[in-house]
Amino acid sequence: MFEKYLSIPKEIEAVQFTMENKYQVFNSLIGRHSPDFEDGKPIIKVKTIHGEIAIVRLGDWIVKEPKLGFYYPVKPEIFSLSYFKTHRKLEEFKDY
Repeated sequence: MFEKYLSIPKEIEAVQFTMENKYQVFNSLIGRHSPDFEDGKPIIKVKTIHGEIAIVRLGDWIVKEPKLGFYYPVKPEIFSLSYFKTHRKLEEFKDY
């Protein structure tokens, strides 16, 4: 019944939210977001492409939707399994 599929590779922009860069991260987000605190720690509430409010906690990665300007959080353990940092352009991976 289930078949195997590969996801289409796409280039993303992302930043990890840390205590050291919390102000820079917040100031770099455009539009639909607000700073807050949870248990005394900084968080960022972002509005997703689906209209939901998602909470970005310290250590989470913030991924920017390429064309629509929305953001969504990704836990570090999921991010490390799904993405790797590259300075290469996506076109260079066409043979893979």
